Amino acid sequence: MKLLDSIQMLKGIGPKKAKLLQKLGIVTLYDLLTYYPRSYEDQSTVTPIAELFVGERATIAGNIMNVVEKQAGRRRMTILTALVGDGTGFAQVTWFNQPFLKTKLKAGRRLFVTGKAAYAYGGRGQMEIAQVQSYALLDEGEDGAEHLGIFPVYGATDGLNQAFFRKAVRTLLDAIDDGDGDGLALSEVLPQGIAERYHLLPRSAAFRAIHFPKDAEELKDARRRLAFEELYLIQCGLLLLKKQARVAQKGVRHLACSTLSRQVFSHLPFRLTDDQASVWQDICRDMESDVPMRRLVQGDVGSGKTVLALLALVKTVENGFQGALMVPTEILARQHYETFTRQLANTGIRVGFLSGHITAKEKRELYERITSHEVDIVIGTHALLQEGVQFASLGLVVTDEQHRFGVAQRSTLEKQGTERLPDVLVMTATPIPRTMTLTVYGDLDVSQVRHLPPGRKPVRTFVRTSDRRPLIYKYVRTQAEAGRQSYVVCPLVEQSDEEDLPSAEEVYDELRYGILRGIPCGLVHGRMKDAEKEAVMQAFYENRIRVLVSTTVIEVGVNVPNATTLVVEHADRFGLAQLHQLRGRIGRGDLASYCILVSDSRTETARERLSILAATQDGFQLAEEDLRLRGPGQFFGARQHGLPDLKIADVLKDTDILLEARQAAQETLGRQENLSFVRPILASHYKEQFEHITDV
Repeated sequence: MKLLDSIQMLKGIGPKKAKLLQKLGIVTLYDLLTYYPRSYEDQSTVTPIAELFVGERATIAGNIMNVVEKQAGRRRMTILTALVGDGTGFAQVTWFNQPFLKTKLKAGRRLFVTGKAAYAYGGRGQMEIAQVQSYALLDEGEDGAEHLGIFPVYGATDGLNQAFFRKAVRTLLDAIDDGDGDGLALSEVLPQGIAERYHLLPRSAAFRAIHFPKDAEELKDARRRLAFEELYLIQCGLLLLKKQARVAQKGVRHLACSTLSRQVFSHLPFRLTDDQASVWQDICRDMESDVPMRRLVQGDVGSGKTVLALLALVKTVENGFQGALMVPTEILARQHYETFTRQLANTGIRVGFLSGHITAKEKRELYERITSHEVDIVIGTHALLQEGVQFASLGLVVTDEQHRFGVAQRSTLEKQGTERLPDVLVMTATPIPRTMTLTVYGDLDVSQVRHLPPGRKPVRTFVRTSDRRPLIYKYVRTQAEAGRQSYVVCPLVEQSDEEDLPSAEEVYDELRYGILRGIPCGLVHGRMKDAEKEAVMQAFYENRIRVLVSTTVIEVGVNVPNATTLVVEHADRFGLAQLHQLRGRIGRGDLASYCILVSDSRTETARERLSILAATQDGFQLAEEDLRLRGPGQFFGARQHGLPDLKIADVLKDTDILLEARQAAQETLGRQENLSFVRPILASHYKEQFEHITDV
């Protein structure tokens, strides 16, 4: 047998069980081996019945004295109660709706049972194991030793219980080759020196201990070893991507900035901040090297990343190349197009706009102009990835909000380079903690713009309960009457039977027919057709709409300096990072701006999140707090945007292991010409995430 063989190769698993396992993502033997327990039952010690404490989980062992069966409720639910004695006392053990146990629960048989201790109803102070976690009936002569220990608890499904998983995993572990060559090969993936330096368990020992640990210390060591391995492999993959970009092909080498760049630079309506100037130096140094640039610029909302993209694109055009700027929404693409066209009006630089909604004729004409190098900079959405787009000489690719595209999509655009790979500049307004940056963007160099340009006033943020809504919207009306604009954000598009929350549609109707009667209001949400959304957003951009009611589609939206107020209904339903992104829609001019978070939540976590947001404007600090409070899964959403699924490592809790694994991967890459031993492992374990790694 081999680890990548079908799960049906394991004794006891036929087509029916295999189909159920497939629902859990278990297709191969390796999938089962890495289907780690979600928790553990500590049955390592037996507690005398006389020493049971109410409310505590415990394992008891004793002889069955008698068994009583009764039925209760309208549905005649079967209740079996066994009285168990161990010489120190007696306890009742109760099972619900398991009538088949009656033939097994015989007086005199020895019983091991784990559950929660409680006082027995009507038992005159007698104890009861009320919530049975697990049990075992011993045959004559058994001492029950095999029923003591720390036992795994797996994520199960209908038809696959804990007993099945424990037996299947034991069978698999028993089949692993222990050195005699007859069993299932489980080769070591870590270089020997790495395993020794970081004092890691052997791989086979770690797999055995993660499923069936002897004690808590062994479980800790096993988890550390397997988390290290997982993070090490991913870091190797990311570093290989980075190395591949550097050595597989030469990059575009740009000359130092000259006349055109200096002209655009001198006509900027502001001076670069120290942060912007530092990042610009990073970008210039990268672009002037023949090693392809792979740089991530992290900057808070409004920190001035767009001007850095503009300068970089001008630099590539000045050197005779074309540039591409890809953004996630058509609204943002169009805004960038207008900004760039205005800024570059007297430079002779030709700017094109590409989206999925321009006419077929316009697309054909633009494709031809791009191919013949009659366009210098193309700004667009994912439409830039379409087959018809062929650049004559692509020198720079800029992607905004990269985590919304993913590595594979970015790679598609990068391959537009001809003889030399284009430079790549990635921008994100989503501040990401360092551990997440290493994991999501480990193939990129990172620069940060942490400080806002001078003149940007901080947005004052308040948390209010829903009984203040009349006053809140009275203020919104006064702002509208003064010519100012406001956003109102709701968590739902329409009313839901499952959620008792005001939807965007309800709030929109409530406001325009109520307190905001006579004020131009608009509604925008993700279920609208793109053309409808564009029309509403354009009207808001032109101040023909004063109050825009929306869902989070405005999270990455247009720049409206006249918008001074943001109201977020049921703000507790959003994450900190998301709320901060929404808050970034206002405070973009020189006017005082206010964010009002409406929430009636009484949960401690929700109150803590909102109070943190009200107290700080630092997106990086908020990102750290959001990661701490909600965990990485919700921080990035269900799929973590191209990041390989982590089966055992936790980038929030395993920071130290991540940094060690990163260092180990760098050491390995530094010592060897290639990491050929890692590539097949990455291909089999992570498939599409690293499929575009070549031998380097």
